[in-house]
Amino acid sequence: MGSQRGLCIAHMYPELLNLYGDSGNVLVMRKRLTWRGLGCEVREFHVGDRPRLSGVDIVLIGGGSDREQRIVCDCLLKARRELVSFVQDGGVLLAVCGGYQLLGHSYLMGDEKVPGLSLVDLYTDRGSPRLVGNIVVQSRICAQPIVGFENHGGRTHLGAGVEPLGSVLFGYGNDGETGEEGCLYRNVVGTYVHGPLLPKNPGVADYLLGKALERRYADGALTPLDDGAELAANRRALEVGGAHRFG
Repeated sequence: MGSQRGLCIAHMYPELLNLYGDSGNVLVMRKRLTWRGLGCEVREFHVGDRPRLSGVDIVLIGGGSDREQRIVCDCLLKARRELVSFVQDGGVLLAVCGGYQLLGHSYLMGDEKVPGLSLVDLYTDRGSPRLVGNIVVQSRICAQPIVGFENHGGRTHLGAGVEPLGSVLFGYGNDGETGEEGCLYRNVVGTYVHGPLLPKNPGVADYLLGKALERRYADGALTPLDDGAELAANRRALEVGGAHRFG
């Protein structure tokens, strides 16, 4: 990026964690920076790499199957100290589905309790049936409802001091019972929303970018963009969800 104002995004294990197009989240953040005349560097970390987060502003951990999730967890546990320092220093982290489950103290894989990263006070067990379908979430981090798709057998339980990402208007969320979806902790956003998340939810993308710019430059102000296409997709997802729920 040289002297250009911009951000660095670390994309963790894209060859394994790209369920439902999670790599699209990186493309959206890059484009929204470029459209504003801001630079964007993307660093990909693969199996066998030791993630180095010096100079990184945003970390993305996507979703994957149980097998991929276990491989990634073993890799990330070796870099846990660096991830903890990044989060405690206000680094922005987006974790989706399997990546969201990895944030906590543990998650169940079959009957085995697998240790997580303990970046956020939460844990995940399993339930039946799988929670599958469209989801709509009202969150304080953006003006429009968050829309997308969820497909998970996990039931995620937040610690007493952890704020949910939002309230479920349609769908299941963390456990299908509490009406809560995802988590917010410092500048960490964890969610079960796939699709990928950011193309139809520009407000979430700008929340992440704004937090990262504020940390790096003490100024998170973002020039407004013409989000007509993105918001039309958001509205259509709301219509489909509503029709499915109430039709």
